[in-house]
Amino acid sequence: MNAKGKVIKYGNNVDTDVIIPARYLNTSDPAELASHCMEDLDAGFISKVKKGDVMVAGKNFGCGSSREHAPISIKASGISCVIAETFARIFYRNSINIGLPIIECPEAAIDIKDSDEVEIDFDKGSIKNLTTGKAYQGQPFPEFMQEIISADGLINYIKKTK
Repeated sequence: MNAKGKVIKYGNNVDTDVIIPARYLNTSDPAELASHCMEDLDAGFISKVKKGDVMVAGKNFGCGSSREHAPISIKASGISCVIAETFARIFYRNSINIGLPIIECPEAAIDIKDSDEVEIDFDKGSIKNLTTGKAYQGQPFPEFMQEIISADGLINYIKKTK
């Protein structure tokens, strides 16, 4: 599995309330959630994000309320992967459950700049900044997690294996 795209970068402690504000939690429609993704933190996010783009952030990404709506809105917006220094554990698990690839790599999260182009190889856990040529090594997903993401989430994975 690979991803390649332009970076949209955020800082530390981006919580689920700014990823998808609570006022939109009355729907589970991915397209509707995507239309409000990041709007309280970055009002221009939805107009600038393109399919395949990569979100990069600092420490504790996805902290706050344990809602699946947050990774669903990110994935539905077109983001192909989130790279962060660290993730809140419930966000990490929710992301895998809905099939949003994420990767922890502190060095990459710190070095990569907004608008850089990056390429990620999930099998190896490698990240390459195509803008600067610098390479980083993150933790690759175990095979079973890669299968969940490839199946577009845990429910599809379970249906596929039955």
